[in-house]
Amino acid sequence: MIGAFFWFSGSLSYRFFKTHKRDDDWEIIPVDRQPLITIMIPAHNEEIMIEETITYLFEELNYTNFEVLVMDDGSTDKTGEILAQLRERYPRLRTVKILKNKGKAHAFNIGMYFAKGEYILSNDADTIPEPDALMKYMNFFMRDKDMNTSAVTANMDVQNRTKIIGKAQTVEFSSIVGVIKRSQTAVNDSMYAYSGANTLYKKDFLIDVGGFRQNRATEDISIAWDHQMIGAVPRFAPNIVFHMNVPESIKELYHQRKRWAQGGTEVWLTNIKKFLFHPIKHRYQMSMFIDSTLSILWSFFFMITTVIFAIAMLVFLFTGNYERLFHGFVMSFIFVSFEIIAGFMQLLAALILDHHAAKLKYVIFAPLYMLFFWMVNPITVVMTFIPAVKTIFGFGSGTWKSPERTKMQK
Repeated sequence: MIGAFFWFSGSLSYRFFKTHKRDDDWEIIPVDRQPLITIMIPAHNEEIMIEETITYLFEELNYTNFEVLVMDDGSTDKTGEILAQLRERYPRLRTVKILKNKGKAHAFNIGMYFAKGEYILSNDADTIPEPDALMKYMNFFMRDKDMNTSAVTANMDVQNRTKIIGKAQTVEFSSIVGVIKRSQTAVNDSMYAYSGANTLYKKDFLIDVGGFRQNRATEDISIAWDHQMIGAVPRFAPNIVFHMNVPESIKELYHQRKRWAQGGTEVWLTNIKKFLFHPIKHRYQMSMFIDSTLSILWSFFFMITTVIFAIAMLVFLFTGNYERLFHGFVMSFIFVSFEIIAGFMQLLAALILDHHAAKLKYVIFAPLYMLFFWMVNPITVVMTFIPAVKTIFGFGSGTWKSPERTKMQK
């Protein structure tokens, strides 16, 4: 509840008090002044999506000076054949074949040295940026005060909304991105995590931190922390929109959230020593460390107290202590009601601020998000804590497998 009120207040602070947001303040860059951008697509078995994505990038983007570099990461389907056909159609398409799948971070690190651009856009195979995305992105790097900007991440929008779970995630992403990243920007003029699906990196800053960590579950969260720890500034651009597919089953969703939870814990464990022993040096990043620490502690507290509550209710039931049983359920409903009120304020602010309130019609799915999705997060943090610790001790792996893809709706 405290967290929800904090993010709600932070989003309002961003809206009414944050200066130099540049949400709608961007200019068209003439062709002769456009820096070269490499759009990098790490792809593993993406035969369903890759052609539509690449065709869109070359034919719809309102930017001239870019290339597309696809890292074919050990694909065993028809991804390679499709890419060969597309190279004949688009001369600015280049591909690199990696024989063995070793993970997205590994593919990206190899591609970094094949990329001709000074800037690299990480673009997933199922991700569609808005036509003006590159132009808007570059506006965050043009001024003298932007020299320390390491990367800019865009505002994600759910593309596959045909099922209830997709509609609920539309609400969720507005809450996560629309509110939390706005709040982080309002407080720190920075943020804690990039979106791996669509982020424009300055290549020099990728090299400065040694590229992506290849033994982390979430390379995008990890490198955002790495950038902050060297004093670079990750940026959030809510005015840049990209469309992505989200999990359409509970199983896929759970696996995705497990990976996110493990990645968040890994970066916390990686940097905890730096914050504890050098708090003054890292004072500007202290708020993200405290936030992450409280999130992990709350997850364990939630799981432990939930088990205790369930056991207590069963004891009251089988011993015939119905008064205590009724009292326990009444108190739990009171707390849940306050949680829903606090969460609803956060979500309502998110839906109003995001995309000029275009998603407000999905507010009816807010209770599903608050009662279900919020419960998934602490469960995944607890379930992945030991794997995260094992990763820190050198037993991690970045090998990946693309989720089940479906054709994009026209």
